Amino acid sequence: MKKIYILHGWTYTLERWQPLLDKLKSNKVLPVLLKIPGLSAPLKEVWGLNDYVDWLDRELAHEQEKVVLLGHSNGGRICLSFVSKYPEKVDKLILIDSAGIFHNELPIRLKRFVFGNLARFGRRFTDSQQLRKFLYKLTRESDYERANPIMRKTMHNLITSDVSGLLGLIYVTVIMIWGERDRLTPLKDGKVMLGLLRNAKLHVVKGARHSPMFTNVEEVGEIILKEL
Repeated sequence: MKKIYILHGWTYTLERWQPLLDKLKSNKVLPVLLKIPGLSAPLKEVWGLNDYVDWLDRELAHEQEKVVLLGHSNGGRICLSFVSKYPEKVDKLILIDSAGIFHNELPIRLKRFVFGNLARFGRRFTDSQQLRKFLYKLTRESDYERANPIMRKTMHNLITSDVSGLLGLIYVTVIMIWGERDRLTPLKDGKVMLGLLRNAKLHVVKGARHSPMFTNVEEVGEIILKEL
């Protein structure tokens, strides 16, 4: 049975993955949904992107053959960094609305400012819960509001990571699946990656947003099965 290792995005619940997992299993593909430290598994210290790459290397250490990786959003960022470092360990990479392209537009700069300085900012000016909620809403990051201090610093480390410089070094086959209407990692990011990667293909899911594997299970599942 073909095996595929899945790295989820920035989420604390994994139940929504089940329909896609079931579809893959019913077609003789074994999905292994990894528990990412800090999100679906505990994390005791602040991590950066390299720490997640080292963690993934440990998770795959028992594999004797090249693996298939699938990464969604931040999971895609980790996968891209891993593949650039260990190309000999990966047979194929599947990205779904992957993070990793660095942006410097005003909303993104605001998000980095809030993530990097919110604790100090809040203590200096106010302890108001309403202000903090306003800042979270302004950056459109409810997950940050729910995160503990370790994960807030970890999130800041990750969103300031730019993997675009690594893409030209990646020569394994990369299959990209992208929601047409994604606002978090927009389709233009996928097109940038397509232009930088050596061996990549882009599938656009019409009308979908950031998580087409939840909203368009059949279509995404068929793409994955075809490309495997």
